[in-house]
Amino acid sequence: MNTSQTLVIIPTYNERENVETIVPAVFKMLPDADLLIVDDDSPDGTADRAQELFGSDPRFHILRRTGPRGLGRSYVDSYAYALESGYSRVVQMDADFSHNPKYLPDMEKASANADVVMGSRYCPGGGVENWPFRRKLLSRFANKYVSVITGVQVRDATAGFRCYTRRALERIHVEEVVSNGYAFQVEMTYRAAIAGMKVVEIPIIFTDRAVGVSKMTQSVIMESILMPWRLRFALRNSKTLRSAPPTK
Repeated sequence: MNTSQTLVIIPTYNERENVETIVPAVFKMLPDADLLIVDDDSPDGTADRAQELFGSDPRFHILRRTGPRGLGRSYVDSYAYALESGYSRVVQMDADFSHNPKYLPDMEKASANADVVMGSRYCPGGGVENWPFRRKLLSRFANKYVSVITGVQVRDATAGFRCYTRRALERIHVEEVVSNGYAFQVEMTYRAAIAGMKVVEIPIIFTDRAVGVSKMTQSVIMESILMPWRLRFALRNSKTLRSAPPTK
């Protein structure tokens, strides 16, 4: 059991080049943490390359997924892995360095006094680099849209750079999460809020990926548009979330 240890989760799909550098960068910033690559059966051999490079390190683990692909499914499976393995906190981040590993110690430290720590682009001190104006505008609008519809007062509900305590993952009931694309982050934020979890945001500078391609698709965009409404009407009165007993 890893009752005082952090697990860093990195989902991958065709991230062979990025995985070679992101893993050592994470271990440099959190040398006592474990790291889990969750690979969605990447055709470019991401998982095999990662195993070849880091498989001898006891801190390194791989979860190879062969079922339905998707960011949400990858995270749900990896959260289950973390809970079963006894980790006390879980950090999730992208493989492409848009989430800079230098923020990891701050996130881990902040989790001592919060259930969910979000690396926020839109709290004071946060920001975005290398995005065109249209994408910045869309991201700002998306977060305002989520806030207005769901009532959750978080500046960056779509953020993917996060740290969850074990208590938070258990109270959120991650096995019941239904979204699969980028809406997954919104659903997790909402579930945390209505379960009474303490959510804090710390500033990060988000830098657009330099290697690889975005996983954004039309279906992902549509899910992101519809999910806040589904959350508002389907989960607001959820007895499961509101009556969940505290984790000791």
